[in-house]
Amino acid sequence: MTSRFLFTDVMGCDFVTMQMRSPPRIVVEGILSTFCGVHRRCSTFYPTKNHLLYSLGFRSSFSTAALITTKEPNWGFDSRRNPEKVRPWHELKEAQSCHLQVPADRGTERSGLESVNEKNRLKWYSKMLRDCAAGMRLNEGKMIHGCIIRSGSEPDLHLWVSLINFYAKCGALDFSRNVFELMSMKDVVSWTALISGFVAQGHGMESIELFCQMRREDVRPNEFTLSTVLKGCSVSLDLNFGKQIHAEAVKIGVLSDVYIGSSLIDLYSKSGEMEYADGVFRMMPEKNNVLWNALLNGYAQVGNGKAVLRLFNEMEDPEMRFSNYTLSIVLKGIASFGAFIAGQGVHSIAIKVGGETDDFVRCSLVNMYSKCGVANYALKVFETMENPDIVTWSSIICALDQEGLKEEAAKLFHRMMRSGMRPNEFTLSTLVSAATDLGDLRYGQSVHACAHKFGLEFDHLVNNALIAMYMKLGSIYDGYRIFNKMANWDVISWNALLSGFHDDETSDQVTRVFKQMLTDGFTPNMYTFISILRSCSSLSNIEFGKQVHSHVIKNKFVGDGYVGTALIDMYAKCGCMEDVEAIFSRLNEKDVFAWTVIISGYSQTNQGEKAARLFNQMRREGVIPNEFTLASSLRGCSAIASLENGRQLHSLAIKAGQSTDMFVSSALIDMYAKCGHIDDAEALFNGMQSNDTVLWNTIICGYSQHGEGDKALKAFRQMINEGFLPDGVTFLGILSACSHMGLVEEGKKHFYSMSESYGITPSIEHYACLVDVLGRAGKFDEIERLIENMELTPNALIWENVLGTCKVHGNVELGERAAEKLFQIDPETDSNYILLSNIYASKGRWNDVSRVRKSMSSQGIKKEPGCSWLEIDAQIHVFLSQDSSHPRLLDIHRKMEELRERVSEVGYIPNTKYVPHNVTEKEKRENLFNHSERLALGFALISKVNGGRIRIFKNLRICGDCHEFIKCVSSTVDQEIVVRDASRFHHFRNGICSCKDYW
Repeated sequence: MTSRFLFTDVMGCDFVTMQMRSPPRIVVEGILSTFCGVHRRCSTFYPTKNHLLYSLGFRSSFSTAALITTKEPNWGFDSRRNPEKVRPWHELKEAQSCHLQVPADRGTERSGLESVNEKNRLKWYSKMLRDCAAGMRLNEGKMIHGCIIRSGSEPDLHLWVSLINFYAKCGALDFSRNVFELMSMKDVVSWTALISGFVAQGHGMESIELFCQMRREDVRPNEFTLSTVLKGCSVSLDLNFGKQIHAEAVKIGVLSDVYIGSSLIDLYSKSGEMEYADGVFRMMPEKNNVLWNALLNGYAQVGNGKAVLRLFNEMEDPEMRFSNYTLSIVLKGIASFGAFIAGQGVHSIAIKVGGETDDFVRCSLVNMYSKCGVANYALKVFETMENPDIVTWSSIICALDQEGLKEEAAKLFHRMMRSGMRPNEFTLSTLVSAATDLGDLRYGQSVHACAHKFGLEFDHLVNNALIAMYMKLGSIYDGYRIFNKMANWDVISWNALLSGFHDDETSDQVTRVFKQMLTDGFTPNMYTFISILRSCSSLSNIEFGKQVHSHVIKNKFVGDGYVGTALIDMYAKCGCMEDVEAIFSRLNEKDVFAWTVIISGYSQTNQGEKAARLFNQMRREGVIPNEFTLASSLRGCSAIASLENGRQLHSLAIKAGQSTDMFVSSALIDMYAKCGHIDDAEALFNGMQSNDTVLWNTIICGYSQHGEGDKALKAFRQMINEGFLPDGVTFLGILSACSHMGLVEEGKKHFYSMSESYGITPSIEHYACLVDVLGRAGKFDEIERLIENMELTPNALIWENVLGTCKVHGNVELGERAAEKLFQIDPETDSNYILLSNIYASKGRWNDVSRVRKSMSSQGIKKEPGCSWLEIDAQIHVFLSQDSSHPRLLDIHRKMEELRERVSEVGYIPNTKYVPHNVTEKEKRENLFNHSERLALGFALISKVNGGRIRIFKNLRICGDCHEFIKCVSSTVDQEIVVRDASRFHHFRNGICSCKDYW
């Protein structure tokens, strides 16, 4: 390095003089003339250690101008560099002097630096450096450092340590270390000061390296050194090295020191080794508040609130036990496991000892009540705080949000803004979450604007929350835009992006995003898999779902309860119940959500018996059902019309206080309606204190299924009058009611009002209902015009309804066309062939009947047998047509003969046209009397069904002759007979059916 370089950039050099064993004289003269105001020509000075010390470069805003003072000391030093005042040493025309007023010795009259003896001067410098360190005044401390050098004083060990401490506490660790390196004699105090500086700045690993260097230089540590290094181990979570320091403390006999004990407890606590932490605590001969609080805080940090309470009860010293800091730690521990009662007890203690007025205790109380789920208590404590800080504001807003009080959280945020408090990233992310849950996109956008206003638009936490909000609220473009603008993504960012692809329009994008995530090297976590599997469920995409399942196994999440629940839901919605059972059996822990999902899967796939079995098994294993479990189980009962199980679930819901829940209530109304008890469903509905659209839909569809179309239309009008907007399900119920009642014009009016009055686009199901309305009335021309003009492509459902109405009215030509369409769309459905065959049979076209049946046989298609069942004494009895397997078959046949005689007396004559077989009339009559619904009726009558109501369920449409037969039977018995076939309920009473023979 040349002297020329040093002359041109004196102030930019760092430790140049240190790096030169014998620096050129001209170089030293140039440096010192700049620092000390000595003209280069007059200087004959050679460097000593004091001047080498000053060669610490000042690259900050501090400059040589700081050392050029006037006669009077100026403490208002402007630290900004002024190029006009900072001049190279060779441009100074005369020597300058530094005047820094230092207290003189007692008894002396001289002033200035010369009047103070060396010892007092060094003490004064140390004091000034301590003050600068306390106030974090780095530039002012550098001025003092410069004066030390210019004074020519030889620093003692105390001053060296003061310099090290000053630079370390001001964050200038490089300067601190360089000062340390200049020391000729480095004792344990100077080593400890340097190590402490690195620990205070969060450099745990560097502090450990310094300690190792100290030991290599054979400097023996004291208790303060070991305590400081243990803190460094805590910062870097280096448990193994911490254990070595523990052994060192034992070796040199300082383990009983309170600082070492508290540092060890802190290290073991942060490393999750609470057994070791407790062991250190128990071995301490004297336990002061530092040790007690260290262990309490350790248990609180690991979330062991019970241990916090146990330890708190062991404390005997009231002054120690009831200090504000101790109470705050105890409240923190209680918050970790939500012990509300214990928290109230500690709150009472705080009030008694006057700690409630302390803002730190209040903040802990707000946090405790928030974590215990009692936001109202947290809010009451919050209201007593005069000047809550942003942490407390954020805590109470978050508490309200988590309690579901989204609007209250938004109002409190508005109040915070009026108070002048500036929100942080936690406040805004909570507000974004509240906007997401409220479904209020405009409010979310206003919070986004706040993020821009306060300079948090690039904050990672806020951006992740905003992405999730935009994606979940359907603003996919905005979510993508924020995601693409982020400088760095993490797995949370990807999860937020994946959270919005759950509808039919966007679910296909999840495949591309997930693949890109893996390509970019991100490892999916639990939430990633849950979001992706939800998308697979929405799309019923079993193939991609299985690929995701393989990633779940690869990443070892197969036993995770939440991921397992998402897998069960995906496979259940795709109809793969065997896979559902396999995954469920492998779950490590089966919580109520996992049980609910599998029960719901069986209910949705019409396997009500298995759903009921699993519900009972869940209760035997001690899992308490929630409202969703009960609702899913009730839907399982609806699927199999299990009234007794449904009533038991109703009792359980009442006992658990969940009978008024909207989900449970709608499931109960649906269960009673589908089990043939529309009167009980109606009573439940009328007893509800509040309704929603789902409840109205349930009762309207119930009325429709039971042929009570007048009540369905009346309920619809009442719903509109009360301000509830109908949806697509509402109109399905209304159109079905019009179909069952033959209200063609009414049905057409409601169909077209969907789009004209309510902005609802008719789905294929609505078109199918309108086809049924027209078909039952024989309006075949209108059906053909509707199909030709409909915006949607007719699917199997449309043509099945056309074929069904052709069978009712005997329209062979249109029936053949509908059947051909169905054979193309869905060639394996047996009912399509049977309906066409029955149309031919009703016209006596047996050759065509034979041709259709041969076509079925050649394709391996078998007719689903007619089946009827009923429940007696909580047992399901199933009957097939021409059944000969029931143990009481002889009794049933005797009863049927008795009924045949009774109904003949009231005018019943078998109508053999409903037997689509080319056999004799006698055989046809015998065939009719062995239909499954008649056998079920005979068994019900000989079993003396309690309650005066016989309920029979049939998988196919009831035949016309059986309908007439049961209607005649109802006039001879004093019981209501309810038959549910594939399309509706028939209530037979006193020789009349609720369908009024229009079905």
